[in-house]
This record gives sequence, C-alpha cells and structure tokens, in this order.
Amino acid sequence: MYRLRAAVAATAVLLLSLTACGNDGAKSGGDGPDSIEIGALSIVDTAPVHLAVSHGFFAKNGISAKITPVQGGANSAPGVVSGQFDFGFSNTTTLLTAREQGLPLKAVANGVSSTGQAGPGKDYSAILVPKDSSIRSAKDLPGHNIAVNQLQNIGDTTIRAAVRKAGGDPGKLRFTEIPLPDMAAALAAGRVDAVWTVEPFQTQTVDQGARAVCWPFAEAVDNLTVAMYFTSEKLLRENPGLVKRFTTAINQALAYARTHPEAVREELGTYTKIPPSVIHRIVLPKWPTEINRASVQAVADLARKDGVLKRPADVGALLP
Repeated sequence: MYRLRAAVAATAVLLLSLTACGNDGAKSGGDGPDSIEIGALSIVDTAPVHLAVSHGFFAKNGISAKITPVQGGANSAPGVVSGQFDFGFSNTTTLLTAREQGLPLKAVANGVSSTGQAGPGKDYSAILVPKDSSIRSAKDLPGHNIAVNQLQNIGDTTIRAAVRKAGGDPGKLRFTEIPLPDMAAALAAGRVDAVWTVEPFQTQTVDQGARAVCWPFAEAVDNLTVAMYFTSEKLLRENPGLVKRFTTAINQALAYARTHPEAVREELGTYTKIPPSVIHRIVLPKWPTEINRASVQAVADLARKDGVLKRPADVGALLP
C-alpha cells in the first residue's frame, strides 16, 4: 500500500525547485471555484471523497476537485509536499513516518476508521487462513508466515498489537510482502500461512474458502483512525480558507457516507473494479467526522515499540 522512504530524497529536490518557482498549490479560477487535485487510492476507504465530487459537496464549498489515483499513501505524501497534489489520503502509520522523515504534512480531516468490532463479517480488515489451518486466533499466529501488502506499516503494526493482547509473542511473527490482489492465490498455493487483507479482498478470499481468525484493526486499538486526508504546511499557511472549505466538504461527505451505505456501494461501482456481486456483500468501514486522536497516539506508540518509528512521534504536529 504505502512506500515512502525511497521517495523522500527525490521529493526534497523537487520541493526546492517548486519553491523557487513560487508554486502556490490550488489553482484559482478568478470568481469561479478553486481547482484542486487530490492524490488518493481507488479503494473502499476513499468512497467519501468520490461522493464529495459526485454529490456536490466540493461544489457547494467553492471547490472543483480532480481525484488522481495513486498506488499507495506513500505516493500521495511526497506528491502533496512537492505540489503535485493539493491534498492526499494516507494511512496513519505512513503519515507518522513521513513526519519523522521531515515531510511537512498536516492532517486536515478523518479518512476512514475501523468498525471497532471483531468477528466474522464485522470489520473490513482481517487475517485469513485456509479452512483446514490449525490457526484459530491471534494467539496462534506466532511462528507462522503472514502476508501483508507493505512491511513496517499499519498492517504488521496492528497485527503485532493484536497478538500481544491475545497473549502471543509478536517477536515470532514472520511477514511476507505481497500485493493485496495476489494474496488469495498465495494463500491457496501455500506460499504463506495467513494473509492480512481488507475489503473487497476479504470477502473475495472468504468466497474461495478461507476463514477469518483475527481482526487487527478492531483488536489492536479501540475505534482506530486508519487513515486521514492531509495537505502540506505550505498550502495551509498560504491558503487556510481553501483548506477549511476542503475539510468542511470532506466532513459533509463522511457524514453522508455514514448514513447512506447504499450510496457508498453505488459509488464504488464508478471508480473501482469490484464486481457488483461483491460490492453488495463487503463489510464497509466507518467514516466518522472526528479523528480519534487517542488511536493515532496508540499507533505511534506501537510503531515506536516495533521500531517502525525511530523516536517518539509528535502526534500533535501531525493532527489538526
């Protein structure tokens, strides 16, 4: 999902050149709406930002928005700093890592949250195993090889935390990096013992005979803020009014998504390749308008414990 470290050096060079040219971020159309570009993954989590376009929440706030698909949050982070994007969407761990590495990013709105419930069909992220596996819970995972889509990120961080809570030894976990779309095949072929995945891949892998044994987002941290929308400190400083209107539009879209799940499912068919038969069965995440600051601090503490962060995070510097 999220590669970051390799992009930091190139971003610094690009940032210097753009600063010299006086890049101001959003483009103004005179008396018309402000045009912005948003870097975001084309996944279930980002349904509200697409609803903000299709249902006019951006337009009502004087914004014309273009959403550019990216491969991961670590692509949107340097893109926002360099001025390629005005806003981005990324998971909490990537944003904490970006801040530690000196990228001047600031979260401006909640992105997506876990449901806070563990159990079959209750959260949109789970660890899945073959039907005949001896693994029954998080406590059984140590000693086994688990697929994650990105090492040293929110997946393995929350898995370690869930194993600790269950009384297992997270130091004995083994992780293999595999893209989310390839995990079901890797599990079926026996290349890994378990896979950590999110919707729609969770439902699709269960359809192929796998079963869920752990829900790390829900089990690791209460009501976890999984990802957030963010901008650069430069844009926040130079155009705080635009940032405020963006946040207002996103919060309106989050509230709409929370109360209109069928509209979310319909929207998913416009920007993802999820089959319609799967769209109507997947577990949707939660979209609260408030960032759970305690959960962000908890992720920061866990990432520091696991060595993902090299020093204690200044969570306040990242959050609004």
